Amino acid sequence: MLKGLSVLHTPELLHALASMGHGDEIALVDCHFPAVSVASCLVRLDGAELPAALAACLQLMPLDTFVDQPAARMLQVHAPDEIPEVQRLCQIEIDAAEGRHVALAGIPREAFYERARLAYAVVATGEQRTYGCILIKKGVVLPPKQ
Repeated sequence: MLKGLSVLHTPELLHALASMGHGDEIALVDCHFPAVSVASCLVRLDGAELPAALAACLQLMPLDTFVDQPAARMLQVHAPDEIPEVQRLCQIEIDAAEGRHVALAGIPREAFYERARLAYAVVATGEQRTYGCILIKKGVVLPPKQ
């Protein structure tokens, strides 16, 4: 057991986050997403809702500041202009972790699938709400200022 970690910081998640480099993406997806067939590296967090899994990742991983859109959400097919509650909750987690507003960019479903296929890892959560699918791009952990 380690101090200061969430129960969601499983060995598999910690390994994936630590192995990622600057600019690598990780997809956090709901239980409806075909994570097993899409992922090159699969991390299972079956008991976690998406906002909690996202918060656990962002506790350890900064978002990329070199790109305009380091976080993205899957747009709803039937209502792309609407933001589902689960994605609104994720926006709150992102802003809290970053200490500033970092807008979740909306991307179409098929584009999300393609980026998830290219992502370093896919985190399969137990999120049951539909469109609980987020991509985040890893930034740089800067050394402390002296």
